[in-house]
Amino acid sequence: MSTQPLHTTQIDQLPVDVFASNDALGAASASEAAAVIRTAVRERGVANIIVATGNSQLTFLAELRAMTDLPWDCVNVFHMDEYIDLPPGHPASFPAFLRRHLLDYVKVRAFFPVPDAGADPAAACQEYEALLRAHPADLCALGIGENGHLAFNDPPFAFFQDPVWVKVIQLDERSRRQQAGEGHFGSLAEVPTHAITLTIPALLSARRVLAIVPEARKAEAVKQSLLGPITEACPASILRQTPQARLFLDVESAGGLDWMA
Repeated sequence: MSTQPLHTTQIDQLPVDVFASNDALGAASASEAAAVIRTAVRERGVANIIVATGNSQLTFLAELRAMTDLPWDCVNVFHMDEYIDLPPGHPASFPAFLRRHLLDYVKVRAFFPVPDAGADPAAACQEYEALLRAHPADLCALGIGENGHLAFNDPPFAFFQDPVWVKVIQLDERSRRQQAGEGHFGSLAEVPTHAITLTIPALLSARRVLAIVPEARKAEAVKQSLLGPITEACPASILRQTPQARLFLDVESAGGLDWMA
């Protein structure tokens, strides 16, 4: 399988690579993530990574966990968001997702899940922000939501200059529909209405940001992110002003772009 892109361009400050398949995209993005991890460990003895969850990340995570020669024992893992009031043991839990698709395969230095919101969500946010600031991220591997969100920074609540790194948000209905559509919940009514999320400044604080965005259902969000205005109405558009970012697409997610016709 070739991991060379079919098409490469740059939009504003954002390099964009389009791959022949989701599998090729996953292999290429995992290879770059591995290089970032190795460099951080070589230079500082530890790598701090923030990893997204969701079905669009499965090929990336499968390729990454297959790299058993990575210095996993020097890697601290964070993630981006978690639902509030999710029943204990629910399969849609994002820490559980990361365990199933990454952490059950490799032995990392530490995993820092988003704390249980409990009776004091504000305290949980402050606790996680303190951890993130104490472990500056070398890598943030994220996706783009069907509504253009980054993590759970949905258009109504996304702020490019958010003053905090972690906050409680109300989920946009389209974002909740995406979670139900991916099969994580039996119905829209089962999807929680609130979550804790890393904010956009927290995500983009990483030394390297890889946006991993396969699948046709993301094509409209990709088009708006790349060709529309840079606006909080499409949070992912800020990637065009993020010099340390790179966008990985497959032919399906790039299908709305005129230069792919």
